[in-house]
Amino acid sequence: MSNVKMLGEIYKCNICGNIVEVLFVGGGELVCCGQPMEKLSEKVSDEGQEKHLPVINEIKTGVKVFIGSIPHPMEKEHYIMWIEVWCKNGSIARKYLKAGDAPEAEFNHQKSEILFVREVCNVHGLWKKNK
Repeated sequence: MSNVKMLGEIYKCNICGNIVEVLFVGGGELVCCGQPMEKLSEKVSDEGQEKHLPVINEIKTGVKVFIGSIPHPMEKEHYIMWIEVWCKNGSIARKYLKAGDAPEAEFNHQKSEILFVREVCNVHGLWKKNK
């Protein structure tokens, strides 16, 4: 197993649930609760009946991102934790969500500026959609 980290990778502790994102690439292994943290892989296609892929719609002020072609559940046990857009100029915009919120977010970025959109489901992990 390689310890090489990349900018933007997301890791989760399978014991306590802590989640960390690589903001600066250094070295070493990410450990929490005495165990190596699990790297969340970016899923790029929906499987089964769950709908997780971001849907990007242009609006007057930028874009509105919906999670799933049908709205993703937003219950205490199963919800979208955050939605983020990564832009060509290197900027990243993120909106945190909680149970009861709508599984969507508006960003003041034009669709042409966006490289990709990601979201994290507390049950099913990290999902990515290229523009």
